[in-house]
Amino acid sequence: MSASNDPDSSAHGATGVGDMWPGLHIRHLAALAALAREGSFGRAAERLGYTQSAISQQIAALERVVGQRLVERPGGMRRITLTPAGRLLHEHGMTILSRVAAARADLAAVSRRGPASLEVGVYQSVGARIIPEVLQRFARDHPDTTIHLTESNTDEELLALLEHGQLDLTFAVLPLADGPFEWVELLRDPYILIVTAGSALARCKRPPTRAEVTALRLIGFRECRSVHAAEEQLLASGIVPRIILRSNDNRTIQALVAAGVGAALIPRLAFERHDDAVVAVSLDLDLPPRTLALAWHRDRQVGPELEAFTRLVREGCSALVNSSVAVGEWT
Repeated sequence: MSASNDPDSSAHGATGVGDMWPGLHIRHLAALAALAREGSFGRAAERLGYTQSAISQQIAALERVVGQRLVERPGGMRRITLTPAGRLLHEHGMTILSRVAAARADLAAVSRRGPASLEVGVYQSVGARIIPEVLQRFARDHPDTTIHLTESNTDEELLALLEHGQLDLTFAVLPLADGPFEWVELLRDPYILIVTAGSALARCKRPPTRAEVTALRLIGFRECRSVHAAEEQLLASGIVPRIILRSNDNRTIQALVAAGVGAALIPRLAFERHDDAVVAVSLDLDLPPRTLALAWHRDRQVGPELEAFTRLVREGCSALVNSSVAVGEWT
């Protein structure tokens, strides 16, 4: 029976007088989670592929099961919110949903026939500077294991996929969002300023002053949690970044800098070193580096392939930092 046609009679089938909790279903918690995220019954229904009435029925059934009002229904176009009881149950529910997702992913891995595989989340700088050598070494040591890469411009999306069992591992930036994650720190990636090679800042033998940074026309990232945090830190220190345009592509940003359109504040790992038209300038602005990590679902089974991949990534990041420091690149 599809959820859209299910009258959800679970609330009426509880065992024991006065105890409705045995009638709680996973779909009730999923409906509550979608409603908490989307703020409306209609959008929650779209997210889960149900009808709006089905979501309403499941929330009503859940409230009967727990015996408390879980949702504030203000009416009109105002956002739906959870009551204190709803927020508490949502917190517990997310833990349950996470464990179910982990169980589903582990069982799918057990039943999968053929060679082993790993689903790994990456973004551009990781894909360009870390992944190639790691995959080369991993393929040599584990020729029967296939690596599938999922690319995104933001680690929030990758962490959501990890939480729902669609990834085995993902690269991310600390601190991680709340979730069922374990992680290992890989490296600390300082921010730099990239400018066109013909600019005055490129010829300077010192970091730019605060006034010089304030005067720059900057090209920013559209979706990059860590760089947005760096921009906010500049604002907090009294430097107002003049962002003239944004892009999600590292190469596009660097090409715009090379063409003299503006400068860019980027993590050093995102810098394409073999480009004579652009110069990387170190900063002295008390900007903490972004901290790169490799994360996995804490409730999932950790197999030998995942352990081997993690070890190679850690070794590769350590070698990258050491070689970069040796030639004066990483500061």
